[in-house]
Amino acid sequence: MESVIEQGTQSIGRAVAVWRRIGRAAASGLSLADLAEATGLAKPTLRRMLVALIREGLVEQDQHSRRYYPGPETYVTGMLAAPRFGLTRIVQPALIRLARASGDSCFLTVRRGLHSVCLLREEGSYPVRTHALQPGDEHPLGIGAGSLALLAALPDEEIDVTLAQLAPLLAVPRYAAYDAARLRADIAAARVQGYALNPGLIVAGSWGIGVPIRHPLGHVAGALSLAAIDQRLRPERQAEMAALLRAEAGRIEAELDEFLLRRKA
Repeated sequence: MESVIEQGTQSIGRAVAVWRRIGRAAASGLSLADLAEATGLAKPTLRRMLVALIREGLVEQDQHSRRYYPGPETYVTGMLAAPRFGLTRIVQPALIRLARASGDSCFLTVRRGLHSVCLLREEGSYPVRTHALQPGDEHPLGIGAGSLALLAALPDEEIDVTLAQLAPLLAVPRYAAYDAARLRADIAAARVQGYALNPGLIVAGSWGIGVPIRHPLGHVAGALSLAAIDQRLRPERQAEMAALLRAEAGRIEAELDEFLLRRKA
């Protein structure tokens, strides 16, 4: 009986992973071959999952291109969940202000389990941009400035557990620059500096700094971060940009507090 339950749970997890992949490519859609390459699943398995997702309205297939897109139920569910997650509505103006003040690319990142996910990106006016992070992109916690800010803001005991769980996720060539010792050093530095720093460890020449956003209920709501080419984030400018990020994080925290009070009223 347990093995049947475990198999069912695994199948649900795989189907959700396929649905998420399609959601991140909402503008262009994904072909069956694209999904097979992205997920590592066999095409017959993918077809069965896609049929089930289409039946539930979570995915739809374009009849001409045969590409898969988020279905109508995805939109409805997202709209129903939106009032509970007012963070993006509150953060968007802050990102616009940050991008205008810095000239660089600015982001909202949130935690999802052992990963961080970029929800919003706002471009600055500086002509040379970094394209290391796009909405929907995810990395293991601690990988990237915003993600590191999330990790560094956790309680010490939760960090210990999280680092142990992250080990298999970091054991891939893409994250060769990272291990538990590196992340512990980065966490310590972030706490001393007052901001997390990514010195081009994911994409060479693309640096980032990030700060956490703390929810009134005590948990970490997300992180604001800023990314630029390395010449624009020398130590003297890091402190200046970190101050901008912290100021906007403070405004967001105040708005979240007001939002929570209004919902309780």
